[in-house]
Amino acid sequence: MISLLMLGSIINYLTRSTLAVAAPTLLKDLHVTEQQYSWILNTFQGAIMLQPFCGYLMDAIGLKVAFAIFAVAWSFICMAHGLAHQWQVLAGLRGLLGLAEGSANPAGMKATAEWFPAKERGFAGGLFNIGASVGSMLAPPLVGFAIYFFNWQMAFVLTGAMGLVWALLWLWFYHSPEQHPKLSAQERNYIISGQEKHLQGDGTRPAIRSILRRRNFWGIALPRFLADPTWGTLTFWLPLYLSQVRHFNLKEIALTAWLPFLAADLGCMFGGVVVAFLQKRGASLINARRGAFTLGAFLMTGMAAVGFIQNPYAALALLCLGGFAHQTLSVTVITMSSDLFKRNEVATVAGMAGTCGNAGVFVFNAVIGGLVAVTGYTPFFIGLAVLDLLGAAVLWTVVCDPNTDHSN
Repeated sequence: MISLLMLGSIINYLTRSTLAVAAPTLLKDLHVTEQQYSWILNTFQGAIMLQPFCGYLMDAIGLKVAFAIFAVAWSFICMAHGLAHQWQVLAGLRGLLGLAEGSANPAGMKATAEWFPAKERGFAGGLFNIGASVGSMLAPPLVGFAIYFFNWQMAFVLTGAMGLVWALLWLWFYHSPEQHPKLSAQERNYIISGQEKHLQGDGTRPAIRSILRRRNFWGIALPRFLADPTWGTLTFWLPLYLSQVRHFNLKEIALTAWLPFLAADLGCMFGGVVVAFLQKRGASLINARRGAFTLGAFLMTGMAAVGFIQNPYAALALLCLGGFAHQTLSVTVITMSSDLFKRNEVATVAGMAGTCGNAGVFVFNAVIGGLVAVTGYTPFFIGLAVLDLLGAAVLWTVVCDPNTDHSN
């Protein structure tokens, strides 16, 4: 199940990263400015903030059918990008893509909560979130290949078609633990007995107003708002930064732009390792996750120096450190939705927290698009380092650990 989820996440992030890699070529063909490019990006970010709708639908009608619908939708919308002939059309398609692709994170958290006992959920969440890094990592060579041998339109057709294949695999193979025909009674009991009893849920639809009144929701949503701009910067602005500031050509971008995402893959696993290490030394699950987030936030401070480094490959190394650090902290705070909320609320909470994260990316994109031509990228790299430290402070002061505080 986790392999199937990870593959879906890979394709989800591959399709959303296609535009960024194609941007240096596409922007020239369609005569799109940096400001207009930021507007295109933000139609996606605005629409993906509707993740609570995706999560609520999954909690209400079931994960299998709802996620398949969204996957088919994002695949066709991605292929339709190849038909865009002006930036306004491209912006509209990005908005539709954002709405459909906002389903990935709630789906992953809901499936992880269903299929894994608490002691394995952090590792499983790390594996699922590797998909985001791998998809973004595959985009530069794959899209670069399509553009070099065909054109930028073919890049969108190719990545969109992959999504349709995965949707068929999802419908064929995914079942909940209660309904999986090949799951033994012993395995099913192992999964269920290892999950927190107070988070089992009662099958009712999630109450959004109730969730919004809980401090634990804001304790994980606000760090997402502060941390996710790093991922947005790496995903949407890195190829342009390498092209405009470091003067990389298409071949050099294809050969190097995936490296921060390879580092991010390692960060996904490292976050889970840190949590396990801290738990073995007596930390509660929540405190262990907070500790992993804080370590990642301190590692992120290295990204502040990117703009001051003259050697482009040294700067790329610091961007790789940023990718590693971000996924170290990101996977921990994302997984906390399944640690703090009931099974019938997880997808909704993950979607709502994802909305806050994407709101952060939205704001950051708007500021970059408006100011990068004047200030350059250096102030934004410094800002990314500071925001994660603020996120760590929020996580420690706002979230209540259910093992020590039952007031929330």
